Amino acid sequence: MIPAKFAPLLFSFFLSIIMSCVVSGVATLNAAGLSDDFTALWAAAWYKSWIVAFPTILVVAPLTRRFVARITRG
Repeated sequence: MIPAKFAPLLFSFFLSIIMSCVVSGVATLNAAGLSDDFTALWAAAWYKSWIVAFPTILVVAPLTRRFVARITRG
């Protein structure tokens, strides 16, 4: 089992995979349509977007948590 201290990193890792996959799929479908090379285009777009998404989530998630904590009552 993976130690709990790695939970934020794993959360960011899996969230970035899922979100970049969905968003790149929608963007690729919108730009290229359901063509014969859709899967290859989507895979290339996903990889490029994931390279940006993972480090972005690592930086933005803690900032977002703090912001939400400030604007909500606890």
